[in-house]
Amino acid sequence: MPYINIKITKGGVTAEQKEQLIAGATDLLFDVLGKPRKSTYVVIDEVETDNWGVGGESITVIRSRK
Repeated sequence: MPYINIKITKGGVTAEQKEQLIAGATDLLFDVLGKPRKSTYVVIDEVETDNWGVGGESITVIRSRK
């Protein structure tokens, strides 16, 4: 029973894109490892941009400069 956890920042990701991520990740485990699609779990966690940082700054701060 494979479990895939995808973490992305909140906002800007549509339901359709999430469906594509779920399908693509499931297919990848099937194609590479032969894991059955029916027993592959995919969870998408959307993290607030204040809680995700890179290079010493939160994504909120980085995005505010764009």
